[in-house]
Amino acid sequence: MRDLANRLDLCSINTATLGHREKISTVIDAAARHGYGAICPWRRDLQDENVAAIARQIRDARLTVSGYCRSTYFPALTRQELEANIADNIKAVTDAATLGAACFVLVVGSLPEGSRDLTTARAQVEDGVSRLLEHAKKVGIRLALEPLHPMYAGDRSCLNTLQQALDLAEKIEPGSPSLPSLGVAVDVYHVWWDPDLAREITRAGKANRLFGYHVCDWLVPTRDLLTDRGMMGDGVIDLRMIRALMESANYNGPVEVEIFSSLDWWKRPMNDVLAICSERLQTVC
Repeated sequence: MRDLANRLDLCSINTATLGHREKISTVIDAAARHGYGAICPWRRDLQDENVAAIARQIRDARLTVSGYCRSTYFPALTRQELEANIADNIKAVTDAATLGAACFVLVVGSLPEGSRDLTTARAQVEDGVSRLLEHAKKVGIRLALEPLHPMYAGDRSCLNTLQQALDLAEKIEPGSPSLPSLGVAVDVYHVWWDPDLAREITRAGKANRLFGYHVCDWLVPTRDLLTDRGMMGDGVIDLRMIRALMESANYNGPVEVEIFSSLDWWKRPMNDVLAICSERLQTVC
């Protein structure tokens, strides 16, 4: 397993960790100053920004882009709404290519408001991802399906296990391509509990479908199921074990910190958060 001590160049900061309080240009400079090797912006950070100019700033700061977050949810009540969601994601993939992102992260969505039809939602996800993949291949961007914890099955994602995500990837992009364009992002917050985690990470590695690795921690108790993620080392996730699984499966990409924390970390000064993330990455991850 890689030693992260004095190797922040192997680590990435997801801009959600900082609560989207600062302009993306400020975050880029701060991440570089703290020694991170990569950054993962959210689309909201680039709203009303010149994407090409931001891409140049990232390159000039000698950062790479570990990913671009995240997709518009696919499922919709009408065909017109579904088409609009797909079109929005196509634009985002184009921006991901401009940024030089390693992947575009897909949080696929689930039941639209007023629906109980999970079967149709999953079919719409399959249709939407299939069509998005065609565009992604044209612009040279990989798509990373990110399964979310089952507590989000009703709204944020109908992909809730790594097995489900890999099954979908293999259905949409069948065979055994040496360089697949559809893979997975493994976020410890969503998968740490899964009894099949080791098997599915190994499976993903053999298929070259491990595109991203996100870290935070699961607090006990958790006060908010969306925005009370913990700083690494403050919760119950065996972070070293999961990273060992990832790297044994030939994942050699960045270790990316992604913490949603409206009750704690989003209230702290940006530079303090970056410094503590740096210390925890090197000591507990």
